[in-house]
Amino acid sequence: YKAVTNDGNSNLQPDWVWTKVRSTTNSHHVADTSRGITKQLTPNNSNAEQTDASIHYSVQSDGFTVGNAGSVNANGATFATWQWKANGGTTASNSSGTITSTVQANTTSGFSIVTWTGSGANATIGHGLGVTPKMIIIKRLNGTNDWIVYHASLENAQYYLSLNGTAGQTQASNVFNSTAPTTSVFSVGTSTATNSGSQTYIAYCFADIQGYSKFANLRGNGNADGPFIYTGFKPAFVMQKEYSQGSTVWFMWDSKRDPINVANHTVEANSAAAEGSTASGATNWIDILSNGYKIRNTGSHLNASGRQYIYMAFAQN
Repeated sequence: YKAVTNDGNSNLQPDWVWTKVRSTTNSHHVADTSRGITKQLTPNNSNAEQTDASIHYSVQSDGFTVGNAGSVNANGATFATWQWKANGGTTASNSSGTITSTVQANTTSGFSIVTWTGSGANATIGHGLGVTPKMIIIKRLNGTNDWIVYHASLENAQYYLSLNGTAGQTQASNVFNSTAPTTSVFSVGTSTATNSGSQTYIAYCFADIQGYSKFANLRGNGNADGPFIYTGFKPAFVMQKEYSQGSTVWFMWDSKRDPINVANHTVEANSAAAEGSTASGATNWIDILSNGYKIRNTGSHLNASGRQYIYMAFAQN
């Protein structure tokens, strides 16, 4: 076991923990305090939830502890973990939707963790944010369905992306019931990926918070002097995906692995590959700037001319 203490000038007891080994090929692992920190999901594949304390073992007042599994604690290997705070593990029943959900929300940072049992019929689910979410990531817990991503920049609420896949936006009216989220609920249809009868689900919901988080889109220019994306803050974390055509990866960058520019240490949310060892090429670089980020390379995965990309970004401070 290994305890990891966060740095910074205040404590962070995480409620969503996402870990990836950097130096070798192995799956991403995510856990949260709503389900229990030992219950694991793997964003790069469609596997059902598993309970495994040898991966994520516990959270502390200013960090977390991983177990002895090689995917999170192999001797001599290097790792990255991204953490979000919700409500300290305290959940509440939410009856804002037609399905009663269990919600752990942090309205200050615009993040909530939502669990529910599917009904098999068109429904709404309370998210607890008090504002309209811009991005929602959903996974069926007891089945092998894809990870489903809603993003406000996709064409409309009939479209979704798969976090564990490379396809562009896919149209399916039964995933979100062709209905955009509101300030209190998001909608689900009859898809087995979001609302099959008696099946269990989790959603990670995110809202724009000025100066802290932003979820929007950009258009590639096909130039090594790529577009500048204004966020209004210096990002600590950026994830980006092309959605207009597809067969492209989910890039993840952060300022901890790259404290100075260029940010050239990439991992991909949809892939178990080691850092930088990807099919998308070795030069998927950005500059992390005081008020956003700037793309520094070309290629279909990152900056093809005319293609559309969505991103999520969180502030360094």
